[in-house]
Amino acid sequence: MAIPVIMPRQGQSVETCIITKWFRQKGDTVKNGDLLFSYETDKAAFDVESPADGTILEIYYGDGAEVPVLVNVALIGNAGDKIEPIIPPLPGEPGKQENTQGSPETIRMVSPATKSETANDSGELKIRISPRAKRFADKKGLNYYDIQGSGPNGRIICSDIEKVISPSEDKMEEVKVQAGEFTEQPLTNVRKLIARTMHASLQNSAQLTHHMSADVRNILEARRKIKEGLKNGSEKQDITLNDMICMCVINAIKKFPEINAHFLDDRIKVFNKVHLGIAVDTSRGLMVPAVKNADDMDLRALSRELKSAADSCKKGNINPELIKSIAASFTVSNLGNYGVEMFTPVVNLPQTAILGVCSIMTRPADLGNNTFGFVPYIGLSLTYDHRAIDGGPATLFLREIKEQIEKFSYH
Repeated sequence: MAIPVIMPRQGQSVETCIITKWFRQKGDTVKNGDLLFSYETDKAAFDVESPADGTILEIYYGDGAEVPVLVNVALIGNAGDKIEPIIPPLPGEPGKQENTQGSPETIRMVSPATKSETANDSGELKIRISPRAKRFADKKGLNYYDIQGSGPNGRIICSDIEKVISPSEDKMEEVKVQAGEFTEQPLTNVRKLIARTMHASLQNSAQLTHHMSADVRNILEARRKIKEGLKNGSEKQDITLNDMICMCVINAIKKFPEINAHFLDDRIKVFNKVHLGIAVDTSRGLMVPAVKNADDMDLRALSRELKSAADSCKKGNINPELIKSIAASFTVSNLGNYGVEMFTPVVNLPQTAILGVCSIMTRPADLGNNTFGFVPYIGLSLTYDHRAIDGGPATLFLREIKEQIEKFSYH
């Protein structure tokens, strides 16, 4: 009996995935655990392995196809096995019960390549189109009745609409030549997600930013010792300035736990543990993974976890549950390496605050005994949701971060 290869569901918010590359072809012999194909969501990239030994009898979606989750993309079996496409029933389809857990027991036999048009009992023409694709088509003023769908049961999905709207490569080249001054590129899934999230954050909250700076002589001295220790072998682990600042933030949150919260319209959820979000710039866009229970870690453990989370984001194999906005209770965004002297970070709702870390600037300061000199200061920008936090407590929290940085000690 042929065994279906199902497109996994990576998080409850993911509806479709894009197949990036097949590593095997129809007719290839595979073993259980062999790599079949890679795919990506709007958050990360993943691989799918063969669920059994056998031969790839059929592949239903090729490279670049946008496939709904829990849909069969291939069949594996033995020569002579009956080949029939297998996909789960569409949500809300009459007579079928949707399985929100994605259990394979709900799969049924159906062709994914049937025509999008079907007729109901009265002979009326009915178009199979996903709600998202319909909204997209209506927004673009596109007549979708003649579009051949590539989704389950020939259902029209967003990628089908995009193919019609987007000009061919030849046409695009012609537009480039004619325009000369610009080119147009469709937004990636990640960029669309970031755009929606940032817009919703500013639209649905009352955000205010306070700026302050902290003397970083102690942290810079600790960094110097770590670098020297790495050279002479007395230090085994590299610890960055950002790691140290994140530890100072965690210590400040312990004194101001009301900052470590989610604002949920009619209530505020204050966390007993610090789940620290860290903004990571990747080739696919900004990601904010959460380091769970960061307040239980010492500096070395925190440094390892921050590096691991950032590396997973850049490689595209981060756990999708860790990059949801609800995964973190407070976020740090560091643009200091880019030379940014001051900025206004946007709160990652439903979190109530985010700290922006800026570059280190040298400024004149009183060194005591009527002596003045130049001191390195780091910029700190705290954006908070004024619906949840008042200006006074926010300022005291930011000042506590400043004091934690200025009294930092590395052992």
